[in-house]
Amino acid sequence: MGVPGYHLPVLLHEVIDLLQINPAGTYVDATFGGGGHSRAILEKLGENGRLLVFDQDEDAYRNRIEDDRVTFVQQNFKHLQRFLKLYKAIPVDGILADLGVSSYQFDTAERGFSTRFDGDLDMRMDRRTSLTAADILKSYSEKRLQYLFQEYGEVTNAKTLAQTIVSMRKAHSLRSINEFKAMIQPVVKGNPAKYLAQVFQALRIEVNDELGVLKDLLQQATEVLKPGGRLAIITFHSLEDRLVKNYMKNGYFEPQEDHPFSMETPPKIFKVVTKKPVTAGQDELKNNSRSRSAKLRVAEKL
Repeated sequence: MGVPGYHLPVLLHEVIDLLQINPAGTYVDATFGGGGHSRAILEKLGENGRLLVFDQDEDAYRNRIEDDRVTFVQQNFKHLQRFLKLYKAIPVDGILADLGVSSYQFDTAERGFSTRFDGDLDMRMDRRTSLTAADILKSYSEKRLQYLFQEYGEVTNAKTLAQTIVSMRKAHSLRSINEFKAMIQPVVKGNPAKYLAQVFQALRIEVNDELGVLKDLLQQATEVLKPGGRLAIITFHSLEDRLVKNYMKNGYFEPQEDHPFSMETPPKIFKVVTKKPVTAGQDELKNNSRSRSAKLRVAEKL
């Protein structure tokens, strides 16, 4: 059943330890991927435990676990609450989301996630959706492209890059990764590999509405977790980490200003378990380069 080439699950021991798994509990793995985290959660569950796993990717579905305690939901985790209700699984004891793109997706050229191969400018995690990276590059205005590269990719010359794309896209087909790389080559700054990674990150976030669906997940987690239930999120870039940190700390996505004259203190939703994000140790860094940028934050529902 397994799909070869899936990535090693990052921060596996830390996740399992911090979720404090109740053998008879109900858990959610919102990003099944290769199933590494799910298998480790299952090992801790008894015969009455339940695990619901979400993944919109058809390759992940082929990797599913045959076990009566597991329910596979082939959907984006933004539909978390709806499907937990459908499967009569509310409230839950714990939720895990590993927000990284799997190595399998990066290494499959035709998915268009990696700058290392030629392939279609696709980047859809769910191929049932219609918007691709090529569509964005062909149709977005210069202003919108600039915002995208600036905010989601932290690209230093986002304005120049957006201008270049808009002025040259009529003459270029912009179907493949290599065509796109050749077109923007004159404006690449600094380390080309790093620059292209930032550009591709921005496009991938937009194609899959990654920040929007993360906000949906965080808000719905507060509705479906039982008091004392734990939320564990692994992020791979600062935009995601900031959202998770702020939401776990104060229930908002943006940091809140302290108003000295305000009498109202909104009730806390979570108790933060990890004061600082948990990162990979030396052994894991040696064995799994993907873990280098991984940050795990865990909070407990009050």
